Amino acid sequence: MSVLRYGYVTAPALGALWAFVMAVTVAVSLSFATGLPVRPVFLGSVVLGVVVALVQVYLANRLASIGAGIVLAVLLSLVGLGAITGDGPVLLGAILTGLVTGWPMTLILKDIPAAALTRHEFEEAVIRFLTGFGYIFFTAIVIIPFYVMVMTSLKSQQALLQNPLDFSIQLSKGADLFRSYFELFADFNFGTYLWTSFMVSVLTVAITLAFSVPGAYAVARLRFKGRAAFSRSILLIYMVPMIVLALPIYIAFSMTGLRNTIFGIVLIYPVTTIPVALYMLQGYFRGLPGEVEEAGLMDGLSRLAVIWKITLPLSLPAMASVSLYVFMIAWNEFLLAFMLLDDPSKFTLTRGVAMLNSSEIPRQHLMAGAVIATLPIMVLFLGLERFMTKGLTAGSVKG
Repeated sequence: MSVLRYGYVTAPALGALWAFVMAVTVAVSLSFATGLPVRPVFLGSVVLGVVVALVQVYLANRLASIGAGIVLAVLLSLVGLGAITGDGPVLLGAILTGLVTGWPMTLILKDIPAAALTRHEFEEAVIRFLTGFGYIFFTAIVIIPFYVMVMTSLKSQQALLQNPLDFSIQLSKGADLFRSYFELFADFNFGTYLWTSFMVSVLTVAITLAFSVPGAYAVARLRFKGRAAFSRSILLIYMVPMIVLALPIYIAFSMTGLRNTIFGIVLIYPVTTIPVALYMLQGYFRGLPGEVEEAGLMDGLSRLAVIWKITLPLSLPAMASVSLYVFMIAWNEFLLAFMLLDDPSKFTLTRGVAMLNSSEIPRQHLMAGAVIATLPIMVLFLGLERFMTKGLTAGSVKG
């Protein structure tokens, strides 16, 4: 058996890696929260992880080991990880490092003895470590940019010039923190941009469903010449990069007078969403039991009545997921809006945010605009995520 398959080797190795990751995580978090250059003590964190891990395995993971591991981690952090810049973060950083090292180690090294490990015990400990690391890594990738964006939008121009890397917040300013947001709606017409994006997105969803529902149903249920070829070629237009079509679209819209009009935007957006909606819905329609529709036909219903009274009610989860997906595409679309819209009174929200990217406009206004563009779609997605998940997986068994 490899020497790594012993608890007294596996545990310290995982403990050292975990403590190192936690020390970096705490230091980065405190740097963003306080605006001070918080630096982790790498050697001290490695020693901390090794000691705490050995305590865990040699106490045989009894209940006392959990408390002992956490307390020991905090104490070692207070003693050995105190070399953090600034008086305030010293105590807080040490305590946080100890807590996020000691407590997770009790879970990672659960039921791991100091003696030889079975293959199952070894792999389970490694998987638990990688799972925890994955949660932290991908959470940081998502949260840190959003945190920087929000904190920057709450800054004043003077604060940004003094320290551009200070992402702390001064709650004493009260409502003045949101000055950038007030100015966007008062001076930059962001209320109109929000309404335009909402209207365009809703119309795009309606047009997409109007074309994709009958098209997907025809591909899934009806028999006609070229059905297989049509089914396979649905996504071809979606696979063509929009940047390739940008110049022909610009020329065609300029010649027909559709450029710089909301009607032109509503006309072109469904072109990018109908193929993917067709692809998503046809898989769901194929998964629906055909006997239900056949029973409706035998009862004297027409094909359109069967679709309206039977198929569509059964397809609500899929239609909800497709609608949400199409709405997000239309809400976040930038290239076509940037290319076709020049009149500020007709800008969509993404086009309006791009307008803020100028040396003449304070940086906090750009970040505030990005927050305004992100929050509605984030709230919508979190609120309807269960419908999207259900709709995307409903047609995966058959079809």
